[in-house]
Parts: sequence; C-alpha cells; structure tokens
Amino acid sequence: MKKIINILILIALLVLIGLKLKGNKEIVKNRIYKYDKEKAIKVFTQKIALADVNASQEFTGTFEANKEVKVNADVQGKIVKYYVDEGAKVHRGQALVKLDASLLTIKLAQVNVQIETLEKDLARYQVLAAADAIPAVKLEKVQQGIKTAKENRRTIQTQISKTTIKAPFNGIITMKFQEVGAFAAPGVPLVLLTDIGDLKFTINVPEHNLDIFKKGKMYTIKADNFPDLDLKGKVIRVGSKGNMSNNYTIQFAIKNTKDKKLKSRMFGKVAVSGSKNGAKAIVIPAKAIVGSELEPQLYVIKNGKAVLTKVTIGKRFANKAIITSGVKEDDTIVTSGFINLFDGANVIN
Repeated sequence: MKKIINILILIALLVLIGLKLKGNKEIVKNRIYKYDKEKAIKVFTQKIALADVNASQEFTGTFEANKEVKVNADVQGKIVKYYVDEGAKVHRGQALVKLDASLLTIKLAQVNVQIETLEKDLARYQVLAAADAIPAVKLEKVQQGIKTAKENRRTIQTQISKTTIKAPFNGIITMKFQEVGAFAAPGVPLVLLTDIGDLKFTINVPEHNLDIFKKGKMYTIKADNFPDLDLKGKVIRVGSKGNMSNNYTIQFAIKNTKDKKLKSRMFGKVAVSGSKNGAKAIVIPAKAIVGSELEPQLYVIKNGKAVLTKVTIGKRFANKAIITSGVKEDDTIVTSGFINLFDGANVIN
C-alpha cells in the first residue's frame, strides 16, 4: 500500500512539473519581440533641390621638415662634449659632438716616431747604397716601410677628425639622444637635425578628388596656428598607390617664414575651389548615402515607402556629395533614422 502511495505522489509531481514547464514556455513565447514589418518607421527626410556647387573644399594635412636626419658618429668612442643643446640653430659644418680621441692621438704619436726613425734609416742607407755597401733591396724595404707608415698616419688623422661630429646641413637640433659619458658608435644616433627652412605639406585625398590636384600647380595653404599667414604650396608629388582606406598622398613644397614660425608636425589645410560659378547640381548630405563606395544608394520616399535606389556620386566635398544620376529635383530622401529601415518599409516623418 505504501509503495502505491509513493508511485501516485511521483506521478503527481511529474504532472506538476510538466504543467510548470508548459506555463514557462508560454511566458517566454509571449515575451519574444515580434517585429511588425507593416509598422511605419520614423525617419528624417529632405527634399532634393538644386544647389550651387562652387564652394571650396578643404583637406587637412601636416607640415613636415624638408630634411631631417639622425646624426651619428663614423668612429666609436666615449662622448666628452656636446657643443649644442636642443633648439640650437646650427649651420653646415658646425661642430656638434666631440668624442674621446686620446687613444688615436697616442697611435698618431707612435706612427710619427716610426716615420722619423725610418727616415733616418733611409738617409743612412742611401749613403751606403751609393757606395754599394748594402743591397738595393734593403733600401727599397725602408722606402716601402715609410710609405706604409705615412698611409697609417693619414688613416689615424682621418679618424681623429671624425671624433668631431659636424652638422651635414643647416638646421635646428630637435633632439639629443645621448649625454656626455655615453659610448658612441657607428649607427648610434647622437642628435636629430631638422631643416625647417623649407617644408613639405602632406594630405591624403580619396580617389575621386585626385583630379583636383595637378603636379607643379600652386595652391593656397593655411596653418591652423597661424591662419593669417599667406602660404603657397607647389604640388611636388601625387601618390600613385592608395593606402588601406583607398586614399592617395598629395605633397606640396612650401617656403617657411623668415622667423621659422611653422614647425614640423603642425596641422594645416589646403583649400581648392569647386565647380565654376553659377553651376548647379543635386547636393545632398553625405550621411544620407548607404551601401558601398562602389554601389552607393539612397532611400527615396515613394507613396509612403522607403525605396532603395542606386545613385551615381560625382564628387564629395566637406560632408556633402554631388549626385549625378539616380534621383532628381523634388525627390524626397531619407537623411537619418536608418535603424530597422529596409527596402519597401512604410515610413513617417
């Protein structure tokens, strides 16, 4: 009898668990969000109108030094003196750093003594050779020894001259990499020398703006820190290979001011004019464009629905784009509110 009661209790528990699970399933099912594709989506729109497209475009870039080099030593040795500090203006050939030359000076003295001794031997052997008192080969050996010793002396003198590191061009010391007491060696930078008398200004532009810039042409450039400066830059390089963002490098040559106001890594802008005066075109906010650069599209409102439409972009400037085909004047396009938006969706604005 007890066994039957336990079985009945177990069956009752199983029935209760089943009912509970079924109830939970209904609750979860009711909580699942069901997107209503017929429900109108709130969007922001703009009616297309023809606009002037003669506004100038601006491209941001950076000023760079015309020449910049890490100056290092051609010989090794301990640094005993720095003749310049950071910020110092230097001219070509000016001494920058002095290395310890004491060991080389000792070697030079030893070679000089060697040469002096050999020259005395040469004078004596020449007298003996004239009297046929010594073989000619002995005289030749001394002459060759003098020649070798003098070559060694020239080598040591060159090495001593290289212990004074000099500026390869006019510029400004923009960084010191070592201090007095450090060990210098070929390939180890000592100072950074920067020439900002002439500058390069570099920008990156999308491929559809490449035709704006012509090599050899002059353009107006403004420095962010000195907007009143009238700067002219000549295009010296137009990139032939795009970066990962498919932008191309344009580089200008600029003459710095007499007081060197412009510094390396400062920011600036180059301004270029747009289309001819009086020209009109369909100009829309760039943010309204969806799809890829190769297949741009717009959502056009037709009978209360958002219709995805292929368009052709003529040019981009600032945060706007010129559309050459796909839409027409008086069409209404979606400019924002793209969340959940799809081709054929009902919309309200």
